[in-house]
Amino acid sequence: MRDGLEQRWTDREVLNISKETKSSMSENTSSLRNFFVYKCLFALTFWNHVSLSVENELLTPVSNSFPEDSSDQKIKSLPLLYTNRHQSKSSFDWVVIQNTTESLSLSEITNDNVKKLVVLLSNFTQGSELQNLTLTNVSVDWSALMDIFQTVWHSSIEYFDISRVTQLSDVKSYDFDYSGTSMKALTVKKIKITDLYFDQNDVYRIFADMNIADMTIAESEMIHMLCPSSVSPFRHLNFLKNELTDFVFQKCDNLIQLETLILQWNKFESLLKVSFMTSRMKSLKYLDMSNNLLRHDGADVQCQWAASLTELDLSSNQLADFVFECLPVNIKKLDLENNQISSVPKGLADLKSLEELNLALNRLADLPGCSGFTSLQFLNIEMNSILTPSTDFFQSCPRVKELQAGHNPFKCSCELQDFIRVERQSGGKLFGWPSAYVCEYPEGLRGTELKDFHLSELACNTALLLVTALLLTLVLVAVVSFLCIYLDVPWYVRMTWQWTQTKRRAWHNHPKEQETVLQFHAFISYSEHDALWVKNELIPNLEKGEGCIQLCQHERNFVPGKSIVENIINCIEKSYRSIFVLSPNFVQSEWCHYELYFAHHKLFSENSNSLILILLEPIPPYVIPARYHKLKALMAKRTYLEWPKERSKHGLFWANLRAAININLPSSDENRCGETD
Repeated sequence: MRDGLEQRWTDREVLNISKETKSSMSENTSSLRNFFVYKCLFALTFWNHVSLSVENELLTPVSNSFPEDSSDQKIKSLPLLYTNRHQSKSSFDWVVIQNTTESLSLSEITNDNVKKLVVLLSNFTQGSELQNLTLTNVSVDWSALMDIFQTVWHSSIEYFDISRVTQLSDVKSYDFDYSGTSMKALTVKKIKITDLYFDQNDVYRIFADMNIADMTIAESEMIHMLCPSSVSPFRHLNFLKNELTDFVFQKCDNLIQLETLILQWNKFESLLKVSFMTSRMKSLKYLDMSNNLLRHDGADVQCQWAASLTELDLSSNQLADFVFECLPVNIKKLDLENNQISSVPKGLADLKSLEELNLALNRLADLPGCSGFTSLQFLNIEMNSILTPSTDFFQSCPRVKELQAGHNPFKCSCELQDFIRVERQSGGKLFGWPSAYVCEYPEGLRGTELKDFHLSELACNTALLLVTALLLTLVLVAVVSFLCIYLDVPWYVRMTWQWTQTKRRAWHNHPKEQETVLQFHAFISYSEHDALWVKNELIPNLEKGEGCIQLCQHERNFVPGKSIVENIINCIEKSYRSIFVLSPNFVQSEWCHYELYFAHHKLFSENSNSLILILLEPIPPYVIPARYHKLKALMAKRTYLEWPKERSKHGLFWANLRAAININLPSSDENRCGETD
């Protein structure tokens, strides 16, 4: 054996061993055993300078010697044992991925070289420096795989990572010896068992009874796992991405030291059964059940969790509001992200120890209260359906240090502005402010950051808005009432109503009459106090003089039986002109006001120039009542005739008046000029 080893090292001059190292090796060859052990340790020391990155095959050996100045040059590939330069590439052994005094990574393990690997690993007994072993791309029989595990179990290796394993032959029972191990953690990833017909207990029992603290079996399509045969030292179990169901670890009393259990990406469906699974794990602190198919629709049976459980991850499941009926009472950190929760029912949850709660990516429409979470410090409620968060959240949750509420479809309104105001007063407890808080509604404010959204105090204070509206209404009513009284609006309304009624009756009694025939040159409107002037001056000078003017006077032309208002309207409509004898007495007469109103209405309705104003006596402005605003407007805009006091000017006055009245009436009415006294 010694000669064979010396020959192999002679053939491996490619390793660029320095002269000093060779001499030190020759000085320590006292015995075959010491020489072999020394050779292995020397190889590991040398491997500390080797870092390999190869694909599926080894490169050909390099030249037999290196220049003296290239002692730090790294070798791309290194056949570990029993390989010489005369062998073909296809017969090369495993590929060395990493080699240090503490770590060894090998790839391409097959049945052909598994015995050599076992021989190598068996030399690293407990107390050796090699602590980390990684094997990838392993294709061996089941018995060979168990031999590797068994050898590692009794070596100095503490952390064993094996991935991409393909079992080739039939699975058979293996009597595994767990005694005397340095192992602390085992990681198995992507193991593929080709044998379709075997007793699964032969596989699960090997792993279930391993006496280590940490074990990971991931991405291996494992459908079940047995409970350990005796009290297990497992503290951390990770079964990521398998096919495990609700039947795992049911009624298992031997995992009392287990602290962390990761069952992410499996096929668990019942949250109730999961709680029963943990109830016997007396030391369990962290449980990851994310990315499963968990549901809980409420049940008569109460959930039973491990009293020690403080962290629970239930994210990415199918849980709804009833999940709060089935939660560990002593939980401190709870992750319910990406479920179907629409509200946090009050009274269902009484989690007095809960400090962190993640409700992101659910269907919540508002912030939850803290009635059941009196110790809550961190809340994540991002990406829900919250339009206007409640403003009383910070008051009901005084211990909350950080709130993540961004990326919700916020509706920028008064309620939201109240929330923004409360946030500013809370001292920056909103995580992600301001970039994560953007208006979604209304359309015109979409994309606006909440910090830039402002509304006036009047628009958002309902009480102030009501008081302001009430005051404005009272002021408006007062102004309208004052104007109505000052302008005599009720009087005008009443007169308009009477005029409308008169026109309606006239149309109803004579529907075929489309036009009113003029019968008079002018209608005379005057106060009874000015009747002497009208009878002694106006009528005689107009009717008995030249021009044959026919006047309409209420005393002789009003039709008996008709109302005064109706007679006034009829006389005005049958007269070409309306003469108003103005004086202080006129503006004090109610009926004169009626006549002026109806005449003015005709002026605008027929677009005629029918008004003639005669100022008999000067009228002081303060004497004219407020309702005579039309008279004021007429006197300001229209020319009026003023009765002169000098008799010499009377002729000119009557001439101007006749000229203003000048019109030819139908011949049937002209013969009446001389009949009036």
